[in-house]
Amino acid sequence: MKKRFIYLLFSLIMFSSCRKDFLDMKPSSSIVQPATLEDMEGLLENYGVMNTISPALGQLSSDEYFIVDQKAWESTLTQTERRAYVWEKDIYNGDINIMDWNKPYAAIFYANNIITQMSKLSSVKDTRRYNNLLGWAYFARSYAYYELSRNFCKYYDVNTANGDLGLPLKLSPNVDEVVQRSTLEETYTLILTDLEKATQLLDANDYIAKRNHASKASCYALAARIMHAMGNYSQALLYVDSTLSIHNNLVDYNTVSLSSQTPFTYVMDEVIYFSTQVNNYAGTTGYLNRTAIGVDNQLIGMYEPDDLRKEVYFMKNNLGNYNIKRGYLGGGSYPFTGLATDEMYLIKAECLVRSGKDESAIEVMNDLLVKRYSIGKYKAIESTDNKLLLALILDERRKELVWRGLRWTDIKRLNKEGGGIELKRQLGDKNYTLSANSSRYVFPIPDDEIAFSHIIQNER
Repeated sequence: MKKRFIYLLFSLIMFSSCRKDFLDMKPSSSIVQPATLEDMEGLLENYGVMNTISPALGQLSSDEYFIVDQKAWESTLTQTERRAYVWEKDIYNGDINIMDWNKPYAAIFYANNIITQMSKLSSVKDTRRYNNLLGWAYFARSYAYYELSRNFCKYYDVNTANGDLGLPLKLSPNVDEVVQRSTLEETYTLILTDLEKATQLLDANDYIAKRNHASKASCYALAARIMHAMGNYSQALLYVDSTLSIHNNLVDYNTVSLSSQTPFTYVMDEVIYFSTQVNNYAGTTGYLNRTAIGVDNQLIGMYEPDDLRKEVYFMKNNLGNYNIKRGYLGGGSYPFTGLATDEMYLIKAECLVRSGKDESAIEVMNDLLVKRYSIGKYKAIESTDNKLLLALILDERRKELVWRGLRWTDIKRLNKEGGGIELKRQLGDKNYTLSANSSRYVFPIPDDEIAFSHIIQNER
């Protein structure tokens, strides 16, 4: 494991902007040895390790796109892409160094080093900076573990979480240490405990100095995302209100270019915390103009004629199918997966309608959607049946948050509540189906990890 992890970190470092003097590539358990606050900040600023961590397996497996034909499917670059697309039991089939698992754990390794080393600092004059950096490290660890849990663990069910498998919870910078899987309850307890520590440490007056930095707003937003995904709508509403009390900016899409392939910038005003999908699977989940795939036609058909999102988010390829443009990025080729105010508005509206506060939910939705339609064309939502209003909000969630890495988690959540969402694919003359609540909504642990650590594999 040590040699494998050292190789992984070296590969990540070579393709990142981290200052090399922060890294000690000796064959020892302590590869990264920050000694000062400047060192800690330099590690946290390493975008390639700390912010490029969201697994793409859910995007590969979701219903937001299709591969056009058998030949295009066979031409994908990895076994993982091909097999995840049709929900095979073994999606890797020999592929190793799976970034969907390794990248979040690399971020956790960095965070563990920072948390450990900061406890050893003998004297700190700038306590505000110390607290912010330590809070950022706790946030980063919480974020990485949550990204792993929603892909490699079952949906959190309070009735079974104490028996369901969670993650190997690594809390030490010792890369030699082999940790077996915790329970799902223990995993979520750590995620939320780290998030609470981060919230207490981070300075509310410096909430988004840089979008790749943790902040109080990002802590509240992540807590809202987690509680919403767990179906704890009352708590999600509290956290989303705390988020929006700090940062509630929405961009009017009438001010956004409809023709540009890069319609947003890196400092897009809705962004609370910036992260992206792991840099893998460019041919299927990345932002490219390509004919091998298309955005799901049913999803495209959900956008009304005056809805600017269709032109802001998508472009047509040479086959007449839609590809996704860059979103919230300003550049790069991989999807934005971070936290933003539009997601918070949608969480708030859904939580309100689930608690019977329909009029308040309608007000939130109107505030959001009026900025997504051509000037003067938006028809405000009026009072409607509670079930119809919930269905409308869920549809808007699909349209607004497309290609953000959230759809797979939404399907798991909604199916657990009786949604009955069944996914279907067709390749040539063969049809594939993924039934609601299938065990294949949980991805397998990579084969090389199982071979080394002998942790329990997920059942599929």
